[in-house]
Amino acid sequence: MGRTKQLLLLDNKPVIRHCIDALFAADVGDVVVVVSTADNGITKTLSGLPVTVAVNTTAGSDMAESVRTGFRALDHSSSAILVCLSDHPLVSPLSIMALMDMHDRFPDKIIIPCYQGRRGHPGLFPRTVLDEIFSKITLRDIVRKESGRVLELPSLDEGVVFDMDTRDDYEHLVGLFGRKK
Repeated sequence: MGRTKQLLLLDNKPVIRHCIDALFAADVGDVVVVVSTADNGITKTLSGLPVTVAVNTTAGSDMAESVRTGFRALDHSSSAILVCLSDHPLVSPLSIMALMDMHDRFPDKIIIPCYQGRRGHPGLFPRTVLDEIFSKITLRDIVRKESGRVLELPSLDEGVVFDMDTRDDYEHLVGLFGRKK
């Protein structure tokens, strides 16, 4: 896209702030934002917010390494971890709360929101399951390892499946956001 997508504006606010604001509105306690060493101004954008910024120093790493980095920075009393992607800014606080409510009922399950049959984000992983990520496997491997430990949470929130990887995605996102207001 030529620019740091987390800093693209959506209604005069950087996309990453929409993600963080949804977490705060859902009353998520410990928010860790993982950035690369390049950072590109993300840390500055989050200045003053009650978040922990953790730096993934492994150049060219996959998402699993960012999850490992964030996991190390978390409050260790957490029973589960929401793995949120900063290119999914339309996820509603209600979707996040529904994931946490389902975790209360099924604390040992991986919970993945689904919109019209498509799996989306954020995924909620019990802390014990995420310990497996240190064996150098990916989140996808963890989810596929034992299908019986995965619960899908049907959602009416298109934001769980909508990410912005291209300029067209971003323009579509701006349109969707305008309709949600």
